[in-house]
Amino acid sequence: MAYSMTAKDGNYIAYVPNAVTLIRIACIPLFVLIYVITEEWHWVAGLLFGFAAATDWLDGYIARKWEVDSKFGAFLDPVADKLIVITALVLLVGSYASVWITIPAIVICARELFVSALREWMAEMNRRSIVNVSLVGKVKTAIQMIAIFALLCNPVDIDLPLVIAGIVLLYIATLMTIWSMVVLLRAAWPDLMPFRE
Repeated sequence: MAYSMTAKDGNYIAYVPNAVTLIRIACIPLFVLIYVITEEWHWVAGLLFGFAAATDWLDGYIARKWEVDSKFGAFLDPVADKLIVITALVLLVGSYASVWITIPAIVICARELFVSALREWMAEMNRRSIVNVSLVGKVKTAIQMIAIFALLCNPVDIDLPLVIAGIVLLYIATLMTIWSMVVLLRAAWPDLMPFRE
């Protein structure tokens, strides 16, 4: 998605989607601080993460409703998404110290790096539209956010039912992460072939 930073004719409302995205980024150090202070406040950190995740839908909704568009917004929005997800996964890996959390976290982070590099490469070839976000990617993101939210909100106890549910959802998101990466790679493959005519 992309937003407008144009304020022609006093249309300062066009700044709102980017402001919402910046709020999402500003939430990151706050929910990290709350999470590491004490385990009793994990639910507060989880709620703050949930709020930040919800703003991803909100800024997109505002941008579509008001039909605002900009390169800065198109750059900022996915960066904010990746920052908040990777930060949350690092927190969870550190606090749980469990292979059941570490494996999907590594896969998800690796996929994000790979897809970011792929999109940058395709953009240089003026073929960025081939690797746009798909429906699979959107569903994956939603499940991923719910999983992380569940894991952040609860005490660090891998035997708790809600924690187990969060881990199951995290693995579902991981499988969808791999699936969406394969879909993007297949779409981009003809342009990546070394001897493409």
